[in-house]
Amino acid sequence: MKSILQRVDIQTQHETELINITPHVLSLVKESRIQNGTVFILSLHTTTAITVNEGLPDLEADISNLIQELVPDEKTYRHSRFLPSDGQMAVNATSHLRGALLGFQAFFPLQDGKMITGSRQTIYFVELDGPQYRTYVVQVLGE
Repeated sequence: MKSILQRVDIQTQHETELINITPHVLSLVKESRIQNGTVFILSLHTTTAITVNEGLPDLEADISNLIQELVPDEKTYRHSRFLPSDGQMAVNATSHLRGALLGFQAFFPLQDGKMITGSRQTIYFVELDGPQYRTYVVQVLGE
């Protein structure tokens, strides 16, 4: 069994942002030459997410608006307090909660060298506390 693991660093540009990472994931799958197995994509941050949806700009805006409505900035959160471990106030409870709603990973089967996806599925890295320097990981595992 073969395993290819790639850490991908990106600089996000906005506080909330959906970044289409599908082309990069597909490229890595092709370069791996693995024919049958799995593809894992995960974020290494608790204030980001990985989500899969149809790749349309209006839907991207709808997703961004929905998570902001579900977890509004104006609400008081328990996480908004002094954190002795950080030596400062925690001010990003909304980002953590929004990330928890979306999740931090995606998984796809790999057959005959191609990811098995729906015809309109797009893989997004979602920034929820930006702009920041971020990392996600792609692992292609199989034979």
